[in-house]
Amino acid sequence: MLVTSYDWYTVIVSVLVAMLASFTALDMAGRVATASGKSALVWLLGGGFAMGVGIWAMHFIGMLSMSLDMVMSYDPLLTAASMVIAVLASIFALWLVCSGELPWPRLCGGALVLGFGVVAMHYTGMAALMFSPGIVWNGYWVAASVAIALVASGVALWLAFTLREGTGRVTLLRLGASVVMGCAIAGMHYTGMAAANFPMQSHATHMGVNSNWLAMLVTVVTLAILGITLLVSMLDARMQARTSILARSLAEANRELAQLALHDNLTRLPNRILLEDRLDQAINKADREQSHFALMFMDLDGFKAVNDAFGHHVGDNLLIAVTERMTGQMKGHYTLARMGGDEFVLLIEIDDPNDAAAADALVKAIEKPFSISRYELVVSLSIGIAVYPGDGVDERELMFNADAAMYHTKNNGRNGYNFFQPSMNTLAQSQLQLNNDLWQAQDNNELRLFYQPKYCAPRGPIIGFEALLRWQHPTRGLLTPDKFLPMAEKTGMIVNIGNWVINEACRQLHSWHLQGHPHWSVAVNLSALQFEQCNLVETVTTALTQHQIPAELLTLEVTETTAMRDPEESVRILTELTNMGVKASIDDFGTGYSSLLYLKRLPASELKIDRAFVNELQAKSEDATIVSAIVALAQSLDLKVVAEGVETEEQQAFLTGLGCNSLQGYLLGRPLPPDRIGELPEFVGVLEETAK
Repeated sequence: MLVTSYDWYTVIVSVLVAMLASFTALDMAGRVATASGKSALVWLLGGGFAMGVGIWAMHFIGMLSMSLDMVMSYDPLLTAASMVIAVLASIFALWLVCSGELPWPRLCGGALVLGFGVVAMHYTGMAALMFSPGIVWNGYWVAASVAIALVASGVALWLAFTLREGTGRVTLLRLGASVVMGCAIAGMHYTGMAAANFPMQSHATHMGVNSNWLAMLVTVVTLAILGITLLVSMLDARMQARTSILARSLAEANRELAQLALHDNLTRLPNRILLEDRLDQAINKADREQSHFALMFMDLDGFKAVNDAFGHHVGDNLLIAVTERMTGQMKGHYTLARMGGDEFVLLIEIDDPNDAAAADALVKAIEKPFSISRYELVVSLSIGIAVYPGDGVDERELMFNADAAMYHTKNNGRNGYNFFQPSMNTLAQSQLQLNNDLWQAQDNNELRLFYQPKYCAPRGPIIGFEALLRWQHPTRGLLTPDKFLPMAEKTGMIVNIGNWVINEACRQLHSWHLQGHPHWSVAVNLSALQFEQCNLVETVTTALTQHQIPAELLTLEVTETTAMRDPEESVRILTELTNMGVKASIDDFGTGYSSLLYLKRLPASELKIDRAFVNELQAKSEDATIVSAIVALAQSLDLKVVAEGVETEEQQAFLTGLGCNSLQGYLLGRPLPPDRIGELPEFVGVLEETAK
């Protein structure tokens, strides 16, 4: 037999190619497992081709590493056939590990197919050697090579299946597995090579492909194919990772947008949009199953007072606490939604149309005190209930009727609930019509200003007037502010109305100046919403300029609760106004919760004592003590004091004695339209003296 030897450099190259082919196999398994559709098919075929070429190249380079005393040649057809066998076996292996589960019977069957495929590739490649008389095979070594091929194939399939998904640490495991698989493939090849014996009389046929340059060509081409395959795979994996991150971010953003679009930001309850969808579903279900459900419109009693007195932060926390307490009372299928402000709606399934258990439980739960930010707050709940199908056939009618029932509850003492009755629509429709009329009131010149005189204590002279709004409704007559201002504040109309009041008061003051009263001033009340408008200073400046009013003759009255809602912003706005010369007055002083730290920083010129303290004023009463303290505080801060609601001579004398600078009240003069100012006692006295 001819003596054979191996070029160890080429042997090492063949083993490295085997390892690289193994790593490619593991990586391709991962790519095929994570792909879908046509992409998965492309990776299956392309990856199988790269793997097959890599495995075939290892075997071929290993054959080229063998040295004989003659130049070896290879049959091109058999050589190509061995490569085709390797590619087909690789495609089969990829398909097997990426097609779902891999139980032991299937793994063993796959190992048989892949193992014999590798054996067929190897011995077909050996048969491509062109020399005569041919190879003499050692049966034991052949059997050993087949056994190694089967075991190596089974291990390779199991590793590829196990490591087909994942990143990071899995990549390191694939590197380790590729070393094991590469050594196993090389072991099978060189065992098969050991089974080949070449007779002494063998000689090359000098036909086919010469091996002198073939080793370098096969190595370079194979490394290029494997390298390009891995590079494309890595780029695709990175692109998929970025796409996956982007998809997750997009999905999260969509979830957040859906949350924002369908839920209230503060309480996380469903909003009006989601409630309408749930209500539509409830109507369909009730029609289908002939069942009932209740729609409860709920409003917090006393929330506005809490919000004004303690600020938005406390108000928001109170709404959250109310939501939690309501949710704790709920059972079964329901939807609790927040419509905005302090309005909630509950949609709940009921067995009996007269079942008010949920409403009763909510009323009792909410009337218990809330502990918010060191304060013990008390609010109550007014509920109106509409039942489907008896109280409405669609969403709009149900909501309208439940709202009407809620207003009925409020008008009958609050802190309770009422089922809708058809008679309730009269009040609801009246309120709705009044709201519609208010939108047209300013354009129709229906708004009026009445003026209540402010007297220098104790009896005069008149130093100015407070402008008080009235509405001359075309059918309801003269309406006082309590009938329409809450509605104007709720709808936002109060801003335009308030701007009209400032302008009209300045116009009337200019008229009085022309009539010979140049020292009269006028005071205008600012609503909380108007005080927050960014163009307030511009509105005041325009009115003063247009009507030629000295700024110091205009007083803007801001309630204590409005000023303390955002003290820093209040200081800024009032400072900007007073720098123009406009005077600022703190109205309803003593009814809110002021911080003296901010109060002394407010650039106000006067405090106005609320009529609530004046009404029951007696020399030794609690109200007298409070008023005395307010006057003393104002004097210490160098502020003038105005007392409103003076109706008796005793009140007049007591307030003057305390040091109040000016007084208002029915005792001295009622609010009158401008054309009746001459009826005030001061002018009547002047007319009587003239007559004498």
